[in-house]
Amino acid sequence: MFAYYLQLGLHSLKRNALLTALMVFGIALGIGTSMTSLTVFYLMGSDPIPWKSDKLHAVQLDNWSAEEPYRAPNEPPDQVTYLDATALMQASKADLQVAMFKVVWPVQPENPEIKPYSAMGRATYTDFFAMFEPPFKYGGPWDRAQDKENARVVVLSRDTNEKLFGGQDSTGKKVRLNEVDYTVVGVLDKWQQRVKYYDLTNGAFNDPEEYYVPFTTAIEFKTRASGNNSCWDSPKAGWEGYLASDCVWIQFWVQLNSPARVAEYKSFLDNYVNEQKKLGRFPRPLNNRLPDVNEWIVAQRVVPSDAKIQVGLSFAFLIVCLVNTVGLLLAKFMRKSGEIGLRRALGATRGQLFMQHLIEAGVIGISGGLIGLVLTWFGLMAVRGLYADLNNVAHLDWFMVLTAIALSVTAAVLAGLFPTWKACQITPATQLKT
Repeated sequence: MFAYYLQLGLHSLKRNALLTALMVFGIALGIGTSMTSLTVFYLMGSDPIPWKSDKLHAVQLDNWSAEEPYRAPNEPPDQVTYLDATALMQASKADLQVAMFKVVWPVQPENPEIKPYSAMGRATYTDFFAMFEPPFKYGGPWDRAQDKENARVVVLSRDTNEKLFGGQDSTGKKVRLNEVDYTVVGVLDKWQQRVKYYDLTNGAFNDPEEYYVPFTTAIEFKTRASGNNSCWDSPKAGWEGYLASDCVWIQFWVQLNSPARVAEYKSFLDNYVNEQKKLGRFPRPLNNRLPDVNEWIVAQRVVPSDAKIQVGLSFAFLIVCLVNTVGLLLAKFMRKSGEIGLRRALGATRGQLFMQHLIEAGVIGISGGLIGLVLTWFGLMAVRGLYADLNNVAHLDWFMVLTAIALSVTAAVLAGLFPTWKACQITPATQLKT
């Protein structure tokens, strides 16, 4: 019977092509608008590493001024000091741990045809690669011994390797960064990050790093962070004074493989801060935190309130489109009152008529959804053009495609319920007399 009802629905839609086009376009416009905003909203806040997001934890230590919190009402800093980062690394109490910061160094290619240029990188420890799992195309990360030796080694991004070595295996070759030669130990494959969750402080939607070097090496060369640097008290003069200060500029993450390990590490942090209090540091009350990846994304407000408002407005527009569709469907079904009365007189039940017209509304929904997907694609392309930093979250994936189709069919069926019910109330005798 479904095939028969579908055939009747398609025949009915063809008879009123203009009215059908208006309904399909109305739904398509509502779907395109709502799905554009919903896709960006969904990808902004979705779990970026679902298989281990509950095991990765940002470390927050409240070393801020006693007079005021880092951020109201009582938020600790989102980064740590050099003193605390090195102490936590040396303690090595987590399953994996990493201190890191953003750097910008000049790249000086050997090829004279490529001009020197500045590139963003990351000074980090080798555990970075095991924790955040960027895929390697060639080679691999440096080891912990090289961390301790301040080794001159580097891991390149795929794009940097393409630019400098034409995409060939460059492991073992030299790259000159900031007047120093580094040996390439690994090259990453494509690493598509929707949200750079491990460094939200310096931009959740920033481009990925172009190279990675050991944290200890960058410190040896007295490299200051190119990202956010916050101080509540003026540091002493010179590099050593800066390192000994309470300025926060280092991101610190740990991997803890069980809830018991989380509790153990939290206890360790509390004990560490209490010991530092005896030395005159950490004037504020104990306020250490270990948010996991998803808690961190929420705490750092990656999804702005504007995005939530836009989603609400776009769905309000979809509702307006559905109200218009309800009116058009009602007019269409009422114009078929004679046909409906005749079918009732020939023995069709109300249930059969209800199913027939509901399938017709579903066809309108599917058609509107498919056109709505095209409009969504154009909408996301416009978002990428207007907001370059949203490139990674302005793309359709299969989940959102299926969501769009399901939403359009559901919307059309809901819009068709009242007109279909109204059409089924037509009295056959009245129509046959006229």
